[in-house]
Amino acid sequence: MWKIVLIAPQYPDGVTLYIWIDKLGGESPSTLQNINILNHYIGMKSIEPDSIPELRFMKYVVMGLIALGIAIGLIGKHRGYLLWTILLVIVCAVGMYDFYLWEYDYGHNLSPTAPIKIPGMVYQPPLIGQKYLLNFLAKSYPHIGGWFVCGSIVLGFLAFWIGNIKARN
Repeated sequence: MWKIVLIAPQYPDGVTLYIWIDKLGGESPSTLQNINILNHYIGMKSIEPDSIPELRFMKYVVMGLIALGIAIGLIGKHRGYLLWTILLVIVCAVGMYDFYLWEYDYGHNLSPTAPIKIPGMVYQPPLIGQKYLLNFLAKSYPHIGGWFVCGSIVLGFLAFWIGNIKARN
């Protein structure tokens, strides 16, 4: 769904964290461990996938949206397309807000015993876009699943618009 890449002189190819609807990982099994080691130096909590409840229930939310979308598609009413698309936008907005809060917590609630302390410095990665955090460039963007969701929103509004035109004629 999402991808965060950390690029620094010591990691010229970047360390990439992938966020699925039900797990976190990277290009190698040790990616999350490496990110947690880096985060330790600046006082961030370890990222523990088992402690993130959204990873346990989000797949059911997505399956529900898919089932509802199929049912509305089979019924074929254009107002249903609009309802489903608005519901998808709301779920996405709530998810993005929740992700922002998660990033905020990890980037601001730092350990006072961290080896590296810079007064006033916070390490919250950007929600969308890129930002320098010390010598790391953090890039945060939708990944394949996120782009499919964006496409689904566009297609949902398009289906409503076309259905609305057909209903008037």
